[in-house]
Amino acid sequence: MSRVYNFSAGPAVLPEEVLKTAADEMLDYKGSGMSVMEMSHRGKVYDALIKEAEQDLRELVGIPDDYAVLFLQGGASTQFAMVPMNLMKNGKAAYIITGQWAKKAWQEGKKYGDAVAVASSADRTFAYIPDCSDLDIPEDADYVYICENNTIYGTVYHELPNTKGHLLVSDMSSCFLSRPIDVTKYGLIFAGAQKNVGPAGVTIVIIRKDLIRDDLPESVPTMLKYKTHADAGSMYNTPPCYNIYMCGLVFKWLKKNGGLEAMEKKNQAKAAKFYAYLDSSKMFKGTVDAKDRSLMNAPFVTGNAELDAEFVKKAEAAGLVSLKGHRTVGGMRASIYNAMPEEGVDALIEFMKKFEEEHGA
Repeated sequence: MSRVYNFSAGPAVLPEEVLKTAADEMLDYKGSGMSVMEMSHRGKVYDALIKEAEQDLRELVGIPDDYAVLFLQGGASTQFAMVPMNLMKNGKAAYIITGQWAKKAWQEGKKYGDAVAVASSADRTFAYIPDCSDLDIPEDADYVYICENNTIYGTVYHELPNTKGHLLVSDMSSCFLSRPIDVTKYGLIFAGAQKNVGPAGVTIVIIRKDLIRDDLPESVPTMLKYKTHADAGSMYNTPPCYNIYMCGLVFKWLKKNGGLEAMEKKNQAKAAKFYAYLDSSKMFKGTVDAKDRSLMNAPFVTGNAELDAEFVKKAEAAGLVSLKGHRTVGGMRASIYNAMPEEGVDALIEFMKKFEEEHGA
């Protein structure tokens, strides 16, 4: 069977070249006689692998030396607790609620201090990014928290909020490595790997080193302290070894293909093509304000739940899979991450045109 075009929001499509390399190295990684999946994380071979992965990521993104890179477990959702546990010195933080994941992070933050919602787009089912140019941020807030790209609702911050001098924390799970990042604008960035970076099981954290505290309350679990992992080079306990290896292969693929600047251009071209068709269609409609549209996740609907279900079923039969929208939104969603080739977007548009013609729209 030939490979399908996989529009899943995550775990998501990976570069075919990366998968082939992993297949070639499955039984014998670089002459070690072992798979990465079975070698000791304390051995020299794996030590070199994880250090190389970090160095490639630093070069790819341009991560300054005063920021630590951590490869953690627990998914981005664990960061909803780790961030306030580690960064709330004054016991207060500002949250901008632009979707389900930002809302969950805010709710988690309230367990550890005064988490203040300073803006929200819940009034229109998160179909836009609120104006963040002049927010009422408490003076003593330890940080301002955003979910930069909203996987479920298909919105993205094209401009970062005015934090008025406060630390910016960003959940970049579904846009990380899709475009260049100025790391110095953030105190902390985190991203679940399973969108643009690798298989599920790794969460990448980039944190300014002066924010890594050693004065945390005794009640904070050892595994939930950034210092624990920073001091141990992400190997305090057994890391998700194979998943980090896969991320490392993706870093090399990105570097080989022109880096984040080149990737952004490709992503802009794919998204522009898809949204242009969506705006011209009589049957399909986007659900997001055009100015806030994500390049990564594009939700759309017909306005008829039965027709939506028929579309998803027929698309899958045509090799266009995982187009069903999130259960909280319905409709369809095309996730067009880095590894989705432009041919996949073309195939989806052609299928949508054909479906529209068949239904007399």
